[in-house]
Amino acid sequence: MLLRELQDGILTLTLNRPEAINALTTELLRELARAFAKEATAPEVRVVVLRGAGRGFCSGQDLREFEGQRISYKGHLRNYQGVVEGIASLEKPVVAAIHGAAAGAGLSLALACDLRVAASDAFFTTGFSRIGLIPDAGMNYYLPRLVGYARAFELAALSPRLGAEEARALGLVNRVVPAESFAEEVARLAQELAQGPTKTYGLIKRALRRSASATLEEMLEYEALLQEVAGRTEDHQEGVQAFYEKRPPRFQGR
Repeated sequence: MLLRELQDGILTLTLNRPEAINALTTELLRELARAFAKEATAPEVRVVVLRGAGRGFCSGQDLREFEGQRISYKGHLRNYQGVVEGIASLEKPVVAAIHGAAAGAGLSLALACDLRVAASDAFFTTGFSRIGLIPDAGMNYYLPRLVGYARAFELAALSPRLGAEEARALGLVNRVVPAESFAEEVARLAQELAQGPTKTYGLIKRALRRSASATLEEMLEYEALLQEVAGRTEDHQEGVQAFYEKRPPRFQGR
């Protein structure tokens, strides 16, 4: 159900349940968590792209998995926790490539990624309130940080359907590209990231996560600590040398 492809430092993880618009099951979530904990951490991987097969990114939790059962949501959400924490703790960029639907927990997974690129035919909805549930899988953390409290409440409570440009205007996605050139644009961005200073990207993720709960004084101290680490990387040395030589840097991710 999860396809994996590694090429030129780019690990592409494809949700492969196109018959259900890649609705998430326990098995698929566990595969995703393993992929972020294992394959994605391999040194040859420098960027991860998360995408969906078929006509959409992800339609959320597959409710049919629990039909006729009384489930413990608290227990089931541990499967999402493994994925969301895996994305956050991975010290490499994670790009969500979104076409078609990104709904419910599928939207939650997209929001957990570092960058979101949407095709012009993409659409977004929180969806949870329509079945009497609150947003989960990290949406309550990421959504208000991206759009603010009032807008986050509106999106969570009313579950409107947003087009790609509406989502970009709100800050839910970074870029919207024409559907016909979507794959090429995602590949171009992934290649740019794969050729960048991978260790630095990981430190940027650390700094931005810490800033969510730190004071200014704490962040100044933490920035100094991380900059000391960045300054010792081979990529920093290469970047400085390339600056002196007036040429593009050739980063190796070390």
